[in-house]
Amino acid sequence: MPPRAGRHAVWPDRIRAEVVAAVRAAGIEHPWAHQARAAEHALDGESVVVATGTASGKSLAYLTPVLSTLLDGAEAPNGRGATALYLAPTKALAADQCRSVKELSQTLGRSVRSAVYDGDTPFEEREWIRQYANYVLTNPDMLHRSILPSHPRWSSFLKSLKYVVIDECHTYRGVFGSHVAQVLRRLRRLCARYGASPVFLLASATAAEPAVAARRLTGLPVVEVADDASPRGELVFALWEPPLTELHGEKGAPVRRTATAEAADLLTDLTVQGMRSITFVRSRRGAELISVIAQERLAEVDRSLAGRVAAYRGGYLPEERRALERALHSGELLGLAATNALELGVDISGLDAVVIAGYPGTRASLWQQAGRAGRSGQGALAVLVARDDPLDTFLVHHPEALFDRPVESTVLDPDNPYVLAPHLCAAAEELPLTEEDLALFGPATEELLPQLEAAKLLRRRTRAWHWTRRERAADLTDIRGEGGRPVQVVEVGTGRLLGTVDAGAAHTSVHEGAVHLHQGLTYLVRSLDLEDSVALVERANPTYTTVARDTTSITVLETDTEIPWGDGRLCYGSVEVTNHVVSFLRRRVITGEVLGETKLDLPPRTLRTRAVWWTVTEDQLDRARINPEILGGALHAAEHASIGMLPLFATCDRWDIGGVSIPLHPDTLLPTVFVYDGHPGGAGFAERAFHTAHAWLTATRQAIASCECDAGCPSCIQSPKCGNGNDPLHKRGAVRLLTVLLEGAPVEKPDTPGAAQPSAGADGAVPGPPRGPEPEPTPRPEPEAGPGPGSGAEAGPGPGSGAEAGPGPGSGAEAGPGPRAEAGPEPGAEVPPGRPAPPVP
Repeated sequence: MPPRAGRHAVWPDRIRAEVVAAVRAAGIEHPWAHQARAAEHALDGESVVVATGTASGKSLAYLTPVLSTLLDGAEAPNGRGATALYLAPTKALAADQCRSVKELSQTLGRSVRSAVYDGDTPFEEREWIRQYANYVLTNPDMLHRSILPSHPRWSSFLKSLKYVVIDECHTYRGVFGSHVAQVLRRLRRLCARYGASPVFLLASATAAEPAVAARRLTGLPVVEVADDASPRGELVFALWEPPLTELHGEKGAPVRRTATAEAADLLTDLTVQGMRSITFVRSRRGAELISVIAQERLAEVDRSLAGRVAAYRGGYLPEERRALERALHSGELLGLAATNALELGVDISGLDAVVIAGYPGTRASLWQQAGRAGRSGQGALAVLVARDDPLDTFLVHHPEALFDRPVESTVLDPDNPYVLAPHLCAAAEELPLTEEDLALFGPATEELLPQLEAAKLLRRRTRAWHWTRRERAADLTDIRGEGGRPVQVVEVGTGRLLGTVDAGAAHTSVHEGAVHLHQGLTYLVRSLDLEDSVALVERANPTYTTVARDTTSITVLETDTEIPWGDGRLCYGSVEVTNHVVSFLRRRVITGEVLGETKLDLPPRTLRTRAVWWTVTEDQLDRARINPEILGGALHAAEHASIGMLPLFATCDRWDIGGVSIPLHPDTLLPTVFVYDGHPGGAGFAERAFHTAHAWLTATRQAIASCECDAGCPSCIQSPKCGNGNDPLHKRGAVRLLTVLLEGAPVEKPDTPGAAQPSAGADGAVPGPPRGPEPEPTPRPEPEAGPGPGSGAEAGPGPGSGAEAGPGPGSGAEAGPGPRAEAGPEPGAEVPPGRPAPPVP
């Protein structure tokens, strides 16, 4: 990718001279044109989103007006006439930004008092921050659970609030983004009660329609600055397909070397050459594994190099994270295997290369990760190592899907009742809800309030709704959709806390017998206590890793809309999914060879969500030459591949969605394939699939048909986590079935009457996902499972875990994150298990 020259401008006159001098002292003589333009909008009181590439100086675009305004406020009688709030999706990014602010404001004296306020902040520092800091850096979780519920203690800060900075706002998508959107509406409501009306300044990676996404997130009109005027060094971007091995997988399918092993070799080679690099991995386990392999291989070359590579992931203790960030920033570490926690703006200058082990799910994330290489304008290398799955294989053979298409639109739905209801309760506890507040939270509010009253969560008195319980309303929901308290990972014998695992991932990652990696050391899980949320582990050196398996079944609750596809139907609506982790596989680390399977005794989990599904008729099966003997395999294969390809069309990861296929579904009475959102109430992904169904299933058919294997392989229709051992699968049948289905499909995008979407309210929130042609994101494969005989389901638990399942013969299932709770009720439960959420439709 060729270099690009930069375009300079001048700072607006209203930026204080002291701030301009501080910026120049930092070595920046003139701003890039997009920085100056964004600062002008901010000073004019207009909310603005800066959507430019990595290392384009987005931070300076919002920092200059913020610091200038803080200096103005410092001249107020109380010295706190202006304050600013900074929100980052990760603690690492907030800590890094705080360092940058302190460095930049050194010459500004005590006028700028910045501080990080998160779960790691010592309690003795918190009161000082509340009373004296004028630039507070935190995250949406802390805003939701701490700042807003205790707003009287923050009153002086909130009444002076001039700016709210939302960094890396493109990460607020799906259920998490919908929660953050409601948290921001709660913030705006409290600010208004204190007489403040802050301007929102958003920073985003390059994205489709950033102003639309920013408006949906904040509920306010937002101006867009997307013309990137920063220079860029040459970037060599390699698409790397691992070689075939001599091993054969299920049903004799050819097997490629794993992306993990290839990425570990690349990290080793780059480190030996003295190159500074990051290897991005999709899971916590993958980060640990790549770090361990690279350290072992480096020790064979030069023992001193082994200590210059480490893993970085969520779940580490705060002091471990900070130490790794400092070591990487200083150059003490040459290489890091990291989850996407380091994808986001943490200042790590001077990287020579980035290795991406497996497509990260969206083009936005891909470019964000690749952009970490070559900062300061120097040339760099980025390598995407393909996993052996349908999406990654499709991408390395169709590079135009990466390089010739725009990045994706951001999908979020603040009106999701599972999202909105607990935030209405939290808002009512903060200040009683009035009729004037209803428009702020959207049109679904009026319908939900009577249900919350009926559940005795809210009570209406004198034209206002009040919270009725003793417990904190903010504890009703986990805004990251993880559900339940984290499971503590404790070492047997010493009692030492190693870290934590999200409750939703516990069933699949720290079940009894699971291999658990932490900072390069291997542990075996001896027990998992779901009631006390504790997993006991002990040191071990197994030659294998473990992968959980699960079963999935699905029930149609309501069909919102359906359209004819030839004789069949394409439908969208509400479903109930029951997921059950039933066993785990032991696989050799490098080859992936299956060594055995062990049964597990864990409770099922139930999820009410949204799904897209399609049916086929007997006439269509006849035209596709699909007889009863191969029907289950054809459906199962089409399901696997379609789940693998959906992330090319919706801003989701394959872990965000799930699927089930069955030759005769009891609700449709026809052969049916389902793809559903893996989050309570839905996340917008299945709806996007409904709107892009023709393009989505066309790409699915193309991915299967173009694969050179004979009967199916991991690159097209097989999944490494299929609970039925990828049986039955019928590659040619899937191609013929999809061909006939697409012949009768309307090319134009269907409309979705009644689908839950963000709707325009009095606050200016705009309707959810745009109706025009959708840009295509990108997919990857996951787990699979199956409900009953003759059905197929692919299931994948939460991010960073691998779950699998398999019920009876002739079935398979791929499940999304699933109901994220330690235990689940029987099917038919009104609320996702583990969540004290209020009843919703």
